[in-house]
Amino acid sequence: MSAQLFDCRDAWADALAEVARGDERVMVVVNDSVGSSKLGPFVAEFPNRSVNVGIAEQSMVGVAAGLANAGKIPFVSAAGCFLSARAMEQIKVDAAYSEHNIKLIAQSPGVAYGDLGPTHHSIEDLTWMRTIPGLTVLAPSDPEETRQVIRWAADHEGPTYIRVSRMGVPAVYPEGYRFAPGKAVALREGDDATVIATGTTTARALEAADLLAAEGIRVRVLSMPSVKPLDEEAVLLAAQQTRGIVTVEEGLVTGLGGAVAECVVEQHPVPMRRLGFRDEFAITGSAEWLLDRIGASPEGIAAAVREILELPETH
Repeated sequence: MSAQLFDCRDAWADALAEVARGDERVMVVVNDSVGSSKLGPFVAEFPNRSVNVGIAEQSMVGVAAGLANAGKIPFVSAAGCFLSARAMEQIKVDAAYSEHNIKLIAQSPGVAYGDLGPTHHSIEDLTWMRTIPGLTVLAPSDPEETRQVIRWAADHEGPTYIRVSRMGVPAVYPEGYRFAPGKAVALREGDDATVIATGTTTARALEAADLLAAEGIRVRVLSMPSVKPLDEEAVLLAAQQTRGIVTVEEGLVTGLGGAVAECVVEQHPVPMRRLGFRDEFAITGSAEWLLDRIGASPEGIAAAVREILELPETH
């Protein structure tokens, strides 16, 4: 894991321009979010393939549906809080139910807008989006995975929801990594317990594994960029081969944590701890501080693993 921190919005913007140069069907639809989406260079290079609807999120998705119906590949880019909440009906009906080939890019999701408070947080989006039939839900963890996810989405036929964070994150994947939808990535091997993370929390899970390794505890760390479809095979192997599972996410525990819990409870119950927000609005504070507060710090993740290891073994 590198020490340098990256803004994944740079990777998203670079990847989108790259795929647009190779496919004239690629367009962007935004809601006065050109700057925050880092799309200034794209709009300058492709002015006729950029649509700014103003602050009208429902119309933004509706316009994208029309473009998709005409054979275009629209990438809808807006702050995650406004895209997921204001345009929920259009995402459900115009994108998913209609099976339109729309790519929904949730910029600065979770608590990335920390100091702007609960109105700008989108801690509910993973929970909401994973319940919509036919909608693929992705949360890349670092810049290289962000680039690969955007390239994959451009080639994939179908509605897709993708988180792109502005929080500084290190590169967590080894050289040669290749994203595959619906697949977890084992970034650490271990048989004591498993930590499953997604998006910005993956780096924190790796730091927790290092802390535990110093105590002789070997933790498996699974990066889960694909919240839906979930890699159930990797989850069940973790349930069978380790003593319990800790999930960690930048959002409600009913997002990734809910998906993993449903899989485990139905097929191979084991002790679980879910780290995230619970029935509360995230209060105002820096994104890093808010994640620490819900136990998603390396120390908090390590503590959750120790709790599981103190329980009687179930298998």
